Amino acid sequence: MVRNLGAQNSIFNQYIAEVRDAVIQQDTLRFRFNMERLGAIFAYEISRTMEYETKEIITSLGIAEVPVLKQSPVLGTILRAGLPLHHGMLSAFDKADNAFVSAYRKHTKDGSFNIQVEYVSSPDLNDRVLILSDPMLATGASLVLSYKALLAKGKPSHTHVVTLIASTEGVEYIKRYLPADDITLWVGAIDEELTAQAYIVPGLGDAGDLAFGSKI
Repeated sequence: MVRNLGAQNSIFNQYIAEVRDAVIQQDTLRFRFNMERLGAIFAYEISRTMEYETKEIITSLGIAEVPVLKQSPVLGTILRAGLPLHHGMLSAFDKADNAFVSAYRKHTKDGSFNIQVEYVSSPDLNDRVLILSDPMLATGASLVLSYKALLAKGKPSHTHVVTLIASTEGVEYIKRYLPADDITLWVGAIDEELTAQAYIVPGLGDAGDLAFGSKI
């Protein structure tokens, strides 16, 4: 169920190092670009698990038989932080349909928060492969609520959840509340600590602010 791409040495970890680096993070263009590159690598790895069919391609010298995707996936993301990661996957799955969920933390006076889902845009998901991305998996609550909100648009044949940095608690939450047979969780790294305010440590900070600027 859980596939940690950072567990093996590859150029993938160079990009993870850069999105974590507080100095490099000051270059917002570089931060977004690294997220896009990571998204493209996740897409490549996920593509290896999908169904293919053979297609005859006419070249200038003859006919080549090439395996191609039987069906393009639906790429879903949680606004706004997931957009660069989503865009990177879209560069690989360029024929994909797209889904978007607006989910955010609504903080209360006592310091706690609730997850609010306000907007869902999605094609029909019945019997489609869904790839749902969010750069940070802290508690896991927003991801689970977003997935359940998307189920109103149909039942995917399989869902791949993609996140750059996950907490151990978030991974366990996904295992507990999402169907194991229908979900594969892809992560770039798993960090042990989650603060009382539900921030991952060492994590990388607020991915949405780093990519698009601070909010009020």
